[in-house]
Amino acid sequence: MRVKEKKLNLGLIMAVYLLGIFMGAIDTGIVTPARTIIQNDLMVNDNTGIWMITIYTLAYAASIPIMGKLADKYGRKYVYLTSISLFGIGSLFCGLSQNMGSFSVLLISRVVQAIGGGGILPIATAEFGTTFPKEKRGLALGLVGGVYGIANIFGASAGSAIIDIFGQNNWQFIFYINIPITIFILIAGFRTLPNTKMTDVKKIDILGITTLTLMVLSILYGLKNIDYYNFKDTFLSTSVYPFLIVFVVLLPIFILIEKKAEDPVLNISYFKNIRIIITFFIAFITGIIIMGMIFVPQFSENSLKIASGSGGYFVIILGLFAGIGAPFSGKLIDKYGAKIVLGTGFVASILGSLYIIFYAAKNPSLISIVICLILLGTGIGFTMGTPINYMMLDNTKFEESNSALAAVSLIRSIGTSIAPAIMIGFISHAGMSVQANIMNIIPNEVHVPQLPYAKELNDQFSKLKENPSMAEKLKDANIPDLSSMETIKFDMNSKNDNFKLSDEIVELLKTSDVTTITDNTKTMADYMFAQMTPSVIEKINGGIDSGINSLNDSALQLTQGINAMPSNPGTKPTIDKMNVAKTQMEDTLSKMKALKEAIPKAFETGKDNYLTDIENSRDLIEDEFQTTLNKGFQEVYATVTIASLLALIVLMLYKEEKKVKTVKNA
Repeated sequence: MRVKEKKLNLGLIMAVYLLGIFMGAIDTGIVTPARTIIQNDLMVNDNTGIWMITIYTLAYAASIPIMGKLADKYGRKYVYLTSISLFGIGSLFCGLSQNMGSFSVLLISRVVQAIGGGGILPIATAEFGTTFPKEKRGLALGLVGGVYGIANIFGASAGSAIIDIFGQNNWQFIFYINIPITIFILIAGFRTLPNTKMTDVKKIDILGITTLTLMVLSILYGLKNIDYYNFKDTFLSTSVYPFLIVFVVLLPIFILIEKKAEDPVLNISYFKNIRIIITFFIAFITGIIIMGMIFVPQFSENSLKIASGSGGYFVIILGLFAGIGAPFSGKLIDKYGAKIVLGTGFVASILGSLYIIFYAAKNPSLISIVICLILLGTGIGFTMGTPINYMMLDNTKFEESNSALAAVSLIRSIGTSIAPAIMIGFISHAGMSVQANIMNIIPNEVHVPQLPYAKELNDQFSKLKENPSMAEKLKDANIPDLSSMETIKFDMNSKNDNFKLSDEIVELLKTSDVTTITDNTKTMADYMFAQMTPSVIEKINGGIDSGINSLNDSALQLTQGINAMPSNPGTKPTIDKMNVAKTQMEDTLSKMKALKEAIPKAFETGKDNYLTDIENSRDLIEDEFQTTLNKGFQEVYATVTIASLLALIVLMLYKEEKKVKTVKNA
């Protein structure tokens, strides 16, 4: 009975830790399909919106060593459950930020989440990595990596499902899902978890942590402000180089602090071991590669022409292969070592990224998306945590397991912090080209229906002026060439000095996706029509009013002249001519009044026809949007390709200890 109970408790312990890992990991994935929805709702752009992910990874990285030391001192159980509580509280206020309409509240809440998250995965990983014997360690860590990978990737699908169920206007529920999980873990954890402590715990390196955080924040902010298409000018701007200088200045200070620290946040002695240096480098690169995956939902949406928030469903494929690959990689590590497994993962990542760059982005289809997700998922499964954690534990002492895993998690998190700031720049730059490219597709002319009497009135006016008796009276009267105004040129380029789009319209275009770009373009056209056509109508009406006033004056003078002339046979021919002229004037006046009344309706019809032309160009507009934005994704995955290739090259320098085969007794 006691044995069975022990096994049950062990199962519950594993469940509590794995459920915590699941909750912490699902949160990153769950946000990715909703990122654009959240930032649009809180009225921030891409460069600002990405901070909901970046600030999480940054705070996560900073909290890891603190939580690791606290776990050593006070026990893994209580620090783990405290971390779970912080994560739940942060999740609650992330959801409430929508009700407050505050992006600042969201960011602060994400920091609280991250501080809690900093104590979930490292503590759970340390518990698994130290509990299992070395020959089973790969399998144990593979289980952790599998749960983490599945949750991280399937989180995107969960995010899409929640958005579909509750609607885009209720995105707060993607955070509220963490609250019941938090409550369950706290109840079960207090009852079942052992409180593993370390003896002789040293002082937490607060100064080192603070300095490192400032270093990461400085380089992160500096890199975020670099326009890689205008590298020289932006690099020399005050929003970039001062922050990079701060990083360079703080680096030797940080090294000095860590050398003197009783228990450094990043043990400098690790950098004396070439195998640990390689492990750190690969961990950093892996962090960059993983961040490339946050763009998979948006890439899927754009490629398949589906609405924002729906791309998470297609990430199921990526999560499936990552979830299978992670525990399988653990078994392979136990047999072949971490080096071969990691190398296989990087090769898969390279193949997946190259497939996106050279085929999927240019030939978007469901099949091409599935293929690239399979390759990327396999790559993540074979590189995400398990082999790197194994390498770190293999090169450090048992009593250093907490701090060693915290250090490698810290390095990986620095990579995940920096990567989005660079990658989002590629997407933003591609998005900036969308407007100009769309303008080249849609018609640049508005065709107003033929105005009644337009050509006829111009001819009549000319004939009236040819009459010597009328020429003087009508010399100052001019009406525009109405026939030429049946076609109006529309220059909707934002560089047009004579017209500027409003901030609201510019933001509307920036937040468009492939499914909304046509309707948003029509909204822009409607706005510009309302801004530009009044001056044209005013010019036409001004000319018509001038003509009407002149004709009225001339008609009055003619009437007065006719009345003043004596009625006799000698004046009759003159009076007849004047009456004919008067009749012509009255006819012209009647037509001009009819023309004036028809102008508003004619221009409204012209606008409707123009919007119809845009609607008829919907396929072309969507294709252009898709192609333009996919160029940004090509650059994102070019970054992933380069990073994976660098990791593969460095990995070749890693000399792995040969595994000793054990012989079982017969």
